[in-house]
Amino acid sequence: MGKSLGQRAAAYSPARLERGVWAGCAVLAPGFALASDVGTHRVWGWTAGAGYALAALLSSGSRPRRTARAVAVLGAVLVPLAGLVAAGLAQSEVAVVERSGRLLLTTGSPYVSAPVSVGDFNPYLPGMALFGVLPGDARWWLGGAFVACLAAVGLGRARLLACPLVALPCAVGGVDLPVAGLMCLGVALAGRGRAGRAGLALGAAAALKWTAWPALPVALALVAASRGGRSALRCAAVGLATATAAVLPFALADPAGFHRNVVAFPLGLTAVASPAESPLPGHLLAAYVPGGTVIALALLAAGALLIALSLALRPPGTVRAASARLALGLGLATALMPATRFGYLVCPLVLGALALRTPPRVIPVAAVQEPAPTGEKALA
Repeated sequence: MGKSLGQRAAAYSPARLERGVWAGCAVLAPGFALASDVGTHRVWGWTAGAGYALAALLSSGSRPRRTARAVAVLGAVLVPLAGLVAAGLAQSEVAVVERSGRLLLTTGSPYVSAPVSVGDFNPYLPGMALFGVLPGDARWWLGGAFVACLAAVGLGRARLLACPLVALPCAVGGVDLPVAGLMCLGVALAGRGRAGRAGLALGAAAALKWTAWPALPVALALVAASRGGRSALRCAAVGLATATAAVLPFALADPAGFHRNVVAFPLGLTAVASPAESPLPGHLLAAYVPGGTVIALALLAAGALLIALSLALRPPGTVRAASARLALGLGLATALMPATRFGYLVCPLVLGALALRTPPRVIPVAAVQEPAPTGEKALA
């Protein structure tokens, strides 16, 4: 006899699926530790693997699933983060952020004008230096900003924080985390009709990394489609003013140094190669195909053009549609950039989570009208 409908449903219950996810992560994390030659990655892999394994065991018992999720966050984020901070171990980008903060305080600029070695380059926009100015290890501030933004949009769930693509950068050096969080916050505010606040969040994200700039036109298309052109103009004005105020003074003070650090180096156009070299299509083209860098940049430009055309021809009218469109664009950009890392995928991942957690259709406040009077009220 075949299984009953109830048995089939139990086989695919959320609890069973979640247990399978934790078990899969418990295998993936130690495998990553064995494959990596980076010390911080190995520490994270073994620690996170233990946390995921314990979460899988707890998921099979009678305890609530939130207990297993808390254990997963503890093992994959908090324990390795605290241990690595105490040992003074971090990925190179943490040192870059903290050094840029010191340079900002001592010289007035977060950049070395004539960088020579990899350690001299700072590929981030000036706003990122603020995380290096704050006291203590920059990872606490980077992760804290990310969690605060997720909580503001209702995505502060343990499952997302414990996801390996999020947990790993939280522990070893998450410069992309506040960028992803602010983009989510900006898109969510744009969908709620808070044009000015959306522009402020997106402008702040755009002051951190170039990868945040695509979020502004997507949010503007969302605001224009759901709230009208005037609100879109307000969002654009606030966003551009915020980003310009943070970036332009440093670009004008040292145009050559700014270009070397934040334009040429990330695109792989300097004599010193970027350490961002995950085996994604853009990097593989640049590394192994004659003229591959130009090909990768051409494909990157083509992808950006297609996304722009989609915004013009079919603008997103909901947060779900806008965040999904932005996740697609950033996923393509991550795959096609000549200097890229798997860690950059945290931005499309979090935006994809926002799309999945948002209702498929949100009726704009302006579109909600009072019902037409009927009966005696109509005659009054």
